[in-house]
Amino acid sequence: MCRQPSFYISLTNRNDLFTSNKLKIINDPVYGIITIPNPLVFDVIEHPWFQRLRRIKQLGLTNYTYPSAQHTRFQHALGSMHLMMQAIAVLRSKGIEITEQEAEGLTIAILLHDIGHGPYSHSLEQTLVRDLPHEELSELFIAALNRFFNGSLDTAQAIFNNNYPKLFLHQLVSSQLDMDRLDYLARDSFFTGVAEGVIGYDRIIKMLTVHEDELVVEGKGIYSIEKFLISRRLMYWQVYLHKTVIAADQLLVNVLKRAKYLAEGGIDMFATPVLKRFLFSNPSKTDFESNPLWLEYFAQLDDFDIFSAIKAWCSHSDQILSNLSANLVNRKLFRVEMQSEPFDPVYVEAIRQQTMRQYGLNETDIHYYFTCERVENKAYNPLHDRIMIKWKSNELTDISRASEQLNKATMPTTVSKYLLYYPKDINH
Repeated sequence: MCRQPSFYISLTNRNDLFTSNKLKIINDPVYGIITIPNPLVFDVIEHPWFQRLRRIKQLGLTNYTYPSAQHTRFQHALGSMHLMMQAIAVLRSKGIEITEQEAEGLTIAILLHDIGHGPYSHSLEQTLVRDLPHEELSELFIAALNRFFNGSLDTAQAIFNNNYPKLFLHQLVSSQLDMDRLDYLARDSFFTGVAEGVIGYDRIIKMLTVHEDELVVEGKGIYSIEKFLISRRLMYWQVYLHKTVIAADQLLVNVLKRAKYLAEGGIDMFATPVLKRFLFSNPSKTDFESNPLWLEYFAQLDDFDIFSAIKAWCSHSDQILSNLSANLVNRKLFRVEMQSEPFDPVYVEAIRQQTMRQYGLNETDIHYYFTCERVENKAYNPLHDRIMIKWKSNELTDISRASEQLNKATMPTTVSKYLLYYPKDINH
């Protein structure tokens, strides 16, 4: 008989979260002082599901390339909340009505926007759970937390799901110019030390306004938006899609895929109880929707479950699992070749065959050591949640047409690069 999750009792008794003083302040290296605005927000932050974000790195294994990139989803969520509170104050100062209930809903919606992330954030997206991206998991978590808080999160849930009458409120949470993006660019730039990602988040927020229920930017803020979009594109190639970062992420994914393959074959291996549940049960979106316990099990998973297992797998009897695990622990990453044009198929096949021979792999197992794929970077999409510039004449113009700098940089264009991964000791 499976034991209930260790935090299950607290989920059924909200009084466990209450303390006498909830109006706390937090020291943040990016913004300085962050204030918790009210007791409900404090209770949400104190909830075990939110506290789990302390144990999930914001940038997965990016610290293998940028050693100081050790910040967490918890820090990012608090930073996003701080920027949201600034945005609310700015919009109110311009005569835009945001009630206290709506302000609280906005604050909680942005606070919980990433609560559905699993271990190592995007690195293991859909590796442990099939067909269920973190956005949909966040929806499930917010709905469950709303039940726990007796409907106090109704407004936050409606805003997050884009079901609230004031549509611009959702844009503050999720759009091409939301508080999530403003914080992660500022925070990721700070912790990686990549100066190209530095943005004027405070200037951008001060330039926000609302026109006919749409979040827009005042004309005098156009240069700040140009810098924001250019910084985002540069951060993708320099950090998020850096070839060494991708190599580390790919190795991590391959380790978990091999572990799941062995588990499906009935081969035992060390894992924490909750990780073992996901390895051997292989839950899908349907399982989460039909059995609420899966959400609670997922809420126990964090980076520590994954890496402690990988350390143990270094000595597993399966040679592929042990080799991949040892390589990840000791940072012996794949070689990555990156170019703008597709690779010559003859060249790709030659490396693939050499990898098979040198590692004694068959057609079934070669994918653990050899991958050829394409990645894309589109810093701005004018067909989706456009960033509109509002001029003094009240005319609105899409940023991609209003800005000469962005036209020159072809910001709306998708840039693709082709990647080839294989072990560094392959001679070709």
